[in-house]
Amino acid sequence: MSELTLMLIRFAYLAILWIFVLSAISVVRSDMFGARVESTPRADRRAEKQARKQAAKAKPSRRPRGAPTHVAITEGANAGENISLDLAPLLIGRGSDAAIRLDDDYVSTRHARIASSGDQWFVEDLGSTNGTYIGSTRLTQPTTLQLGTQVRIGKTTLELRK
Repeated sequence: MSELTLMLIRFAYLAILWIFVLSAISVVRSDMFGARVESTPRADRRAEKQARKQAAKAKPSRRPRGAPTHVAITEGANAGENISLDLAPLLIGRGSDAAIRLDDDYVSTRHARIASSGDQWFVEDLGSTNGTYIGSTRLTQPTTLQLGTQVRIGKTTLELRK
């Protein structure tokens, strides 16, 4: 092999090695610091504008008489809090994106969801570690909720009310 060929192979090997090192650093950096989030005043205004547009589009649906209107927290750290069902589906958990945010060590970040289908309301466990209970029964599938049915998530108890 000529000297030129050997030198080109060495440079190619060195370039591939540096590409590997830089990609490994990039992966470690994204794992440590997370993805970049646009948090400029312009992005905040854009998000508010989109939220107003969606709120304007959403027409309040008429519920039949006697249908639940809110979820009440009866026991736990957030006892006494009421959350309107107009925002359904409601995500329950410790995460910042949860509609019902519970400060409870036994609650997962995305623990459960309350949603409607027609005139019926359902609660669904989202694969939480400690489970979601109606009475002493752990939920394994979406379950129908009636008025006054108590749902236990960690140390917190919720129920549908008018």
